[in-house]
Amino acid sequence: MAEIDVGGTLVWYYYICPRQVWLISHQLTPDQEDTNLLIGRLIDATSYSREKKELVLGGNKMDVYAFVDGELVVGEVKKSSRYRQSARMQLAHYLKELATSGVQARGELRFPAEKTREPVVLDEATLAELEQVEKEILGIVYQEQPPPPQKNRYCGKCAYAEFCWS
Repeated sequence: MAEIDVGGTLVWYYYICPRQVWLISHQLTPDQEDTNLLIGRLIDATSYSREKKELVLGGNKMDVYAFVDGELVVGEVKKSSRYRQSARMQLAHYLKELATSGVQARGELRFPAEKTREPVVLDEATLAELEQVEKEILGIVYQEQPPPPQKNRYCGKCAYAEFCWS
């Protein structure tokens, strides 16, 4: 297996389900016709139309970005705040990658259906957590087999549900 570069998507999946980390890193994509994925794509396409979309840095793709008073603000758009922790850490990963490239930025989680925004800051505690998470992600990715499926509160709306539970 080629060397894996931990990206924001793997960070997102890590907080949802380790099995998803393994599946997506091995190019086993979820059901692309899953209703929740389709809704997410629609929200991404129709929200924040006046802002610049998709800032790409390496294997990372940030949803929206803007310059506010000379400062770069990157935003991660999510369907709901149900996945707040995974979204926060995904965005923190993007901030870390930007900082590593010499670009200072601040982050903003955006939940258009709830009409809310939350700031995300890359502080020392978050950075330490990210470093530990990235090591754990690599440990999962380099396993020969995916972790066994384990029911959690996210399984009911997961695009991998049929793969895991049929």
